[in-house]
Amino acid sequence: MKIVLAEVPYTKDRNISVEKSCCPEGAELKIAVFDEHSQDNSSFYKEIEDADIIINGYVYFGKKELDTMKHCKVLSFQSTGYNEVDLEYATERGIAVCSILDYCTQETAENAMALMLNLQRGIRRYDKSVQQDKVWDYLVAKDMHLRRIAGQTMGIAGLGRIGQSVARKAMSFDMPVIAYDPYLPPEIAEKLGVKLVDFDTLLEQSDVISIHMNLTDENFHIFNKDAFKKMKKQPIIINEGRGALICDDDLLWALDQGLIRGAGLDMLESENPDLSQCKLLGRDNVLLTPHSGYYSETSDYLVAKYSMDNALNYYYGKLDEVRVMRNKV
Repeated sequence: MKIVLAEVPYTKDRNISVEKSCCPEGAELKIAVFDEHSQDNSSFYKEIEDADIIINGYVYFGKKELDTMKHCKVLSFQSTGYNEVDLEYATERGIAVCSILDYCTQETAENAMALMLNLQRGIRRYDKSVQQDKVWDYLVAKDMHLRRIAGQTMGIAGLGRIGQSVARKAMSFDMPVIAYDPYLPPEIAEKLGVKLVDFDTLLEQSDVISIHMNLTDENFHIFNKDAFKKMKKQPIIINEGRGALICDDDLLWALDQGLIRGAGLDMLESENPDLSQCKLLGRDNVLLTPHSGYYSETSDYLVAKYSMDNALNYYYGKLDEVRVMRNKV
Protein backbone atom coordinates (compact mmCIF):
# COMPACT_ATOMS: atom_id res chain seq x y z
CA MET A 1 0.00 0.00 0.00
CA LYS A 2 1.26 3.46 -0.90
CA ILE A 3 -0.13 6.48 0.96
CA VAL A 4 0.70 9.94 -0.40
CA LEU A 5 0.33 13.16 1.56
CA ALA A 6 -0.47 15.87 -1.01
CA GLU A 7 1.07 19.10 0.22
CA VAL A 8 1.58 22.67 -0.92
CA PRO A 9 4.89 24.50 -0.35
CA TYR A 10 4.00 25.99 3.00
CA THR A 11 2.79 22.67 4.44
CA LYS A 12 5.50 20.37 3.04
CA ASP A 13 7.62 20.46 6.21
CA ARG A 14 4.79 19.98 8.70
CA ASN A 15 4.96 17.36 11.41
CA ILE A 16 3.58 14.07 10.06
CA SER A 17 4.20 11.96 13.14
CA VAL A 18 0.48 11.23 13.56
CA GLU A 19 0.18 10.00 9.98
CA LYS A 20 3.24 7.82 10.50
CA SER A 21 1.77 6.32 13.65
CA CYS A 22 -1.43 5.42 11.77
CA CYS A 23 0.36 3.71 8.88
CA PRO A 24 -0.19 -0.05 8.66
CA GLU A 25 2.90 -2.20 8.89
CA GLY A 26 4.61 -2.42 5.53
CA ALA A 27 2.79 0.60 4.06
CA GLU A 28 4.78 3.26 2.22
CA LEU A 29 4.16 6.88 3.26
CA LYS A 30 5.31 9.59 0.85
CA ILE A 31 4.99 13.37 0.53
CA ALA A 32 4.15 14.95 -2.84
CA VAL A 33 4.39 18.74 -3.13
CA PHE A 34 2.35 20.70 -5.67
CA ASP A 35 3.30 24.33 -6.28
CA GLU A 36 0.77 26.28 -8.32
CA HIS A 37 3.37 28.97 -8.97
CA SER A 38 5.84 26.50 -10.49
CA GLN A 39 6.10 25.50 -14.15
CA ASP A 40 7.35 22.03 -13.23
CA ASN A 41 5.33 19.75 -10.96
CA SER A 42 6.53 16.55 -12.61
CA SER A 43 7.80 15.12 -9.32
CA PHE A 44 4.34 15.55 -7.82
CA TYR A 45 2.68 13.65 -10.65
CA LYS A 46 5.29 10.91 -10.52
CA GLU A 47 4.70 10.44 -6.78
CA ILE A 48 0.91 10.19 -6.99
CA GLU A 49 0.89 7.91 -10.04
CA ASP A 50 0.99 4.66 -8.07
CA ALA A 51 -0.74 5.90 -4.90
CA ASP A 52 -3.43 3.74 -3.31
CA ILE A 53 -4.49 6.50 -0.92
CA ILE A 54 -4.21 10.28 -1.11
CA ILE A 55 -4.42 12.40 2.03
CA ASN A 56 -5.12 15.95 0.91
CA GLY A 57 -5.45 19.42 2.33
CA TYR A 58 -5.08 22.17 -0.26
CA VAL A 59 -4.03 20.62 -3.59
CA TYR A 60 -6.70 20.67 -6.28
CA PHE A 61 -7.30 17.29 -7.87
CA GLY A 62 -8.79 17.92 -11.29
CA LYS A 63 -8.95 15.60 -14.29
CA LYS A 64 -5.20 15.68 -14.90
CA GLU A 65 -4.38 14.70 -11.33
CA LEU A 66 -7.13 12.08 -11.13
CA ASP A 67 -6.11 10.56 -14.47
CA THR A 68 -2.49 10.41 -13.33
CA MET A 69 -3.41 8.03 -10.51
CA LYS A 70 -3.60 4.51 -11.93
CA HIS A 71 -5.19 2.66 -9.02
CA CYS A 72 -6.02 5.11 -6.26
CA LYS A 73 -9.00 3.98 -4.21
CA VAL A 74 -9.65 6.95 -1.96
CA LEU A 75 -8.89 10.65 -1.59
CA SER A 76 -9.24 11.66 2.05
CA PHE A 77 -9.48 15.34 2.96
CA GLN A 78 -7.88 16.83 6.05
CA SER A 79 -10.84 19.15 6.41
CA THR A 80 -14.61 19.29 6.57
CA GLY A 81 -14.60 20.93 3.13
CA TYR A 82 -13.92 18.94 -0.02
CA ASN A 83 -13.95 21.50 -2.81
CA GLU A 84 -10.36 20.77 -3.84
CA VAL A 85 -11.45 17.94 -6.15
CA ASP A 86 -13.51 17.45 -9.28
CA LEU A 87 -16.02 15.31 -7.40
CA GLU A 88 -18.01 14.24 -10.45
CA TYR A 89 -14.90 13.06 -12.28
CA ALA A 90 -13.52 11.34 -9.18
CA THR A 91 -16.78 9.40 -9.00
CA GLU A 92 -16.50 8.53 -12.68
CA ARG A 93 -12.97 7.27 -12.09
CA GLY A 94 -14.11 5.17 -9.13
CA ILE A 95 -12.16 7.18 -6.56
CA ALA A 96 -13.93 7.65 -3.25
CA VAL A 97 -13.81 11.09 -1.62
CA CYS A 98 -14.20 11.44 2.13
CA SER A 99 -13.77 14.23 4.63
CA ILE A 100 -14.00 14.92 8.34
CA LEU A 101 -17.24 15.85 10.03
CA ASP A 102 -15.93 17.70 13.05
CA TYR A 103 -12.48 18.26 14.45
CA CYS A 104 -12.07 22.02 14.89
CA THR A 105 -15.52 23.53 15.45
CA GLN A 106 -14.54 25.31 18.64
CA GLU A 107 -11.22 26.62 17.34
CA THR A 108 -12.69 28.00 14.12
CA ALA A 109 -15.62 29.64 15.88
CA GLU A 110 -13.29 31.13 18.47
CA ASN A 111 -11.07 32.51 15.71
CA ALA A 112 -14.04 34.10 13.98
CA MET A 113 -14.98 35.84 17.20
CA ALA A 114 -11.38 36.87 17.88
CA LEU A 115 -11.11 38.49 14.44
CA MET A 116 -14.46 40.23 14.94
CA LEU A 117 -13.56 41.52 18.41
CA ASN A 118 -10.17 42.79 17.29
CA LEU A 119 -11.76 44.77 14.46
CA GLN A 120 -14.65 46.01 16.60
CA ARG A 121 -12.29 47.40 19.25
CA GLY A 122 -9.48 48.67 17.00
CA ILE A 123 -6.93 46.46 18.75
CA ARG A 124 -4.41 46.49 15.91
CA ARG A 125 -4.43 50.30 15.72
CA TYR A 126 -4.06 50.72 19.49
CA ASP A 127 -1.35 48.08 19.80
CA LYS A 128 0.65 49.59 16.96
CA SER A 129 0.24 53.06 18.42
CA VAL A 130 1.59 51.97 21.81
CA GLN A 131 4.28 49.49 20.81
CA GLN A 132 5.62 51.03 17.62
CA ASP A 133 4.75 54.72 17.81
CA LYS A 134 5.07 54.98 21.63
CA VAL A 135 1.82 56.98 21.70
CA TRP A 136 -0.61 56.54 24.61
CA ASP A 137 -3.84 58.04 23.28
CA TYR A 138 -7.28 56.43 23.11
CA LEU A 139 -8.29 58.80 20.30
CA VAL A 140 -5.88 57.31 17.74
CA ALA A 141 -8.73 55.03 16.61
CA LYS A 142 -11.35 57.77 16.44
CA ASP A 143 -11.57 57.58 12.65
CA MET A 144 -12.43 53.87 12.86
CA HIS A 145 -15.88 54.74 14.26
CA LEU A 146 -15.82 52.05 16.95
CA ARG A 147 -19.28 50.94 18.04
CA ARG A 148 -20.69 49.10 21.03
CA ILE A 149 -20.94 45.43 20.10
CA ALA A 150 -24.09 44.70 22.10
CA GLY A 151 -27.09 45.25 19.87
CA GLN A 152 -25.21 44.83 16.60
CA THR A 153 -26.72 42.17 14.35
CA MET A 154 -24.53 39.16 13.62
CA GLY A 155 -25.31 37.70 10.21
CA ILE A 156 -24.02 34.19 9.60
CA ALA A 157 -23.63 32.74 6.11
CA GLY A 158 -23.73 28.99 6.60
CA LEU A 159 -25.31 27.81 9.84
CA GLY A 160 -23.62 24.43 10.15
CA ARG A 161 -21.68 23.27 13.19
CA ILE A 162 -19.21 26.16 13.12
CA GLY A 163 -21.85 28.74 12.25
CA GLN A 164 -24.00 27.52 15.14
CA SER A 165 -21.06 27.78 17.53
CA VAL A 166 -20.45 31.36 16.35
CA ALA A 167 -24.14 32.13 16.86
CA ARG A 168 -24.05 30.98 20.47
CA LYS A 169 -20.91 33.01 21.15
CA ALA A 170 -22.35 36.11 19.47
CA MET A 171 -25.48 35.85 21.60
CA SER A 172 -23.31 35.88 24.71
CA PHE A 173 -22.22 39.36 23.55
CA ASP A 174 -25.90 40.39 23.34
CA MET A 175 -25.90 40.33 19.54
CA PRO A 176 -29.13 39.32 17.78
CA VAL A 177 -28.30 36.68 15.16
CA ILE A 178 -29.70 36.10 11.69
CA ALA A 179 -28.46 33.52 9.20
CA TYR A 180 -28.58 32.50 5.58
CA ASP A 181 -28.51 28.75 4.98
CA PRO A 182 -30.89 27.34 2.36
CA TYR A 183 -29.98 23.77 3.30
CA LEU A 184 -30.60 23.95 7.04
CA PRO A 185 -33.83 22.56 8.51
CA PRO A 186 -35.65 25.61 9.97
CA GLU A 187 -36.26 23.88 13.30
CA ILE A 188 -32.49 23.82 14.00
CA ALA A 189 -32.23 27.59 13.64
CA GLU A 190 -35.43 28.10 15.62
CA LYS A 191 -34.16 25.98 18.51
CA LEU A 192 -30.93 27.97 18.51
CA GLY A 193 -32.79 31.29 18.53
CA VAL A 194 -31.53 32.33 15.10
CA LYS A 195 -33.76 33.85 12.44
CA LEU A 196 -33.25 32.39 8.96
CA VAL A 197 -33.32 34.99 6.18
CA ASP A 198 -32.60 35.14 2.48
CA PHE A 199 -29.18 36.23 1.22
CA ASP A 200 -30.16 39.81 0.36
CA THR A 201 -31.69 40.30 3.81
CA LEU A 202 -28.49 39.04 5.40
CA LEU A 203 -26.51 41.60 3.41
CA GLU A 204 -28.87 44.45 4.24
CA GLN A 205 -29.40 43.87 7.97
CA SER A 206 -26.06 42.62 9.29
CA ASP A 207 -23.53 44.70 11.21
CA VAL A 208 -21.16 41.74 11.08
CA ILE A 209 -21.19 38.96 8.48
CA SER A 210 -19.40 35.77 9.49
CA ILE A 211 -18.92 33.30 6.62
CA HIS A 212 -18.93 29.56 7.27
CA MET A 213 -20.04 28.06 3.97
CA ASN A 214 -18.56 25.20 1.99
CA LEU A 215 -17.39 26.30 -1.44
CA THR A 216 -19.48 25.11 -4.39
CA ASP A 217 -19.87 26.11 -8.02
CA GLU A 218 -23.03 27.97 -7.02
CA ASN A 219 -21.44 30.18 -4.31
CA PHE A 220 -18.05 30.88 -5.89
CA HIS A 221 -17.45 34.65 -5.42
CA ILE A 222 -20.88 34.99 -3.81
CA PHE A 223 -19.44 38.00 -1.98
CA ASN A 224 -18.75 40.28 -4.94
CA LYS A 225 -19.40 43.89 -5.92
CA ASP A 226 -23.14 43.31 -6.26
CA ALA A 227 -23.28 41.81 -2.78
CA PHE A 228 -21.16 44.55 -1.20
CA LYS A 229 -23.41 47.23 -2.73
CA LYS A 230 -26.37 45.77 -0.81
CA MET A 231 -24.65 46.08 2.58
CA LYS A 232 -26.46 49.02 4.13
CA LYS A 233 -24.79 48.94 7.56
CA GLN A 234 -21.11 48.97 6.56
CA PRO A 235 -20.54 45.58 8.18
CA ILE A 236 -17.40 43.82 9.26
CA ILE A 237 -16.74 40.75 7.11
CA ILE A 238 -15.28 37.61 8.68
CA ASN A 239 -14.34 34.64 6.50
CA GLU A 240 -13.75 31.24 8.08
CA GLY A 241 -15.24 29.36 5.13
CA ARG A 242 -13.21 29.20 1.93
CA GLY A 243 -11.24 31.98 0.31
CA ALA A 244 -12.99 31.93 -3.06
CA LEU A 245 -16.36 32.70 -1.46
CA ILE A 246 -15.09 36.29 -1.59
CA CYS A 247 -13.67 37.99 -4.67
CA ASP A 248 -10.47 39.57 -3.32
CA ASP A 249 -10.49 42.41 -5.86
CA ASP A 250 -14.12 43.25 -5.11
CA LEU A 251 -13.42 43.18 -1.37
CA LEU A 252 -10.59 45.64 -1.88
CA TRP A 253 -12.97 47.85 -3.85
CA ALA A 254 -15.62 47.65 -1.12
CA LEU A 255 -13.08 48.64 1.54
CA ASP A 256 -11.93 51.60 -0.54
CA GLN A 257 -15.54 52.66 -1.15
CA GLY A 258 -16.37 52.45 2.56
CA LEU A 259 -19.08 49.87 1.94
CA ILE A 260 -17.60 47.69 4.68
CA ARG A 261 -15.68 48.87 7.74
CA GLY A 262 -13.32 45.95 8.14
CA ALA A 263 -12.44 42.41 7.15
CA GLY A 264 -11.04 39.50 9.14
CA LEU A 265 -9.91 36.83 6.70
CA ASP A 266 -8.56 33.43 7.63
CA MET A 267 -7.89 32.74 3.96
CA LEU A 268 -7.53 34.44 0.60
CA GLU A 269 -8.74 33.21 -2.79
CA SER A 270 -5.59 31.15 -3.25
CA GLU A 271 -4.47 28.68 -0.58
CA ASN A 272 -0.91 29.56 -1.58
CA PRO A 273 -1.12 33.32 -2.17
CA ASP A 274 1.69 35.49 -3.47
CA LEU A 275 1.73 37.96 -0.58
CA SER A 276 4.09 40.30 -2.41
CA GLN A 277 1.15 41.08 -4.72
CA CYS A 278 -1.60 41.20 -2.08
CA LYS A 279 -3.18 44.65 -1.89
CA LEU A 280 -5.09 43.80 1.29
CA LEU A 281 -1.91 43.97 3.36
CA GLY A 282 -1.00 46.98 5.50
CA ARG A 283 -4.52 48.09 6.45
CA ASP A 284 -5.57 48.67 10.05
CA ASN A 285 -9.07 47.45 9.25
CA VAL A 286 -7.98 44.17 7.62
CA LEU A 287 -6.77 41.19 9.63
CA LEU A 288 -5.25 38.23 7.78
CA THR A 289 -4.41 34.82 9.19
CA PRO A 290 -2.92 31.92 7.13
CA HIS A 291 -5.90 29.54 7.24
CA SER A 292 -4.97 28.94 10.87
CA GLY A 293 -8.41 29.39 12.41
CA TYR A 294 -8.77 25.65 12.84
CA TYR A 295 -5.43 25.24 14.59
CA SER A 296 -4.73 24.09 18.10
CA GLU A 297 -2.64 21.18 19.30
CA THR A 298 -5.88 19.26 19.82
CA SER A 299 -7.34 19.90 16.37
CA ASP A 300 -3.98 19.37 14.66
CA TYR A 301 -3.86 15.86 16.10
CA LEU A 302 -7.48 15.10 15.25
CA VAL A 303 -7.30 16.27 11.63
CA ALA A 304 -4.35 13.98 10.95
CA LYS A 305 -5.83 11.04 12.85
CA TYR A 306 -9.32 11.29 11.40
CA SER A 307 -8.18 11.72 7.78
CA MET A 308 -5.92 8.66 8.02
CA ASP A 309 -8.67 6.67 9.75
CA ASN A 310 -11.12 7.60 7.00
CA ALA A 311 -8.77 6.54 4.23
CA LEU A 312 -7.78 3.25 5.83
CA ASN A 313 -11.32 2.35 6.84
CA TYR A 314 -12.47 2.85 3.26
CA TYR A 315 -9.49 0.99 1.84
CA TYR A 316 -10.23 -2.02 4.05
CA GLY A 317 -13.96 -1.94 3.29
CA LYS A 318 -15.10 -0.63 6.69
CA LEU A 319 -17.46 1.88 5.10
CA ASP A 320 -19.63 2.29 8.19
CA GLU A 321 -16.57 3.66 10.04
CA VAL A 322 -15.81 6.37 7.45
CA ARG A 323 -16.87 9.69 8.96
CA VAL A 324 -18.24 11.36 5.82
CA MET A 325 -18.44 9.96 2.30
CA ARG A 326 -18.82 12.68 -0.31
CA ASN A 327 -19.57 10.42 -3.29
CA LYS A 328 -20.72 6.93 -4.14
CA VAL A 329 -18.39 4.66 -6.10
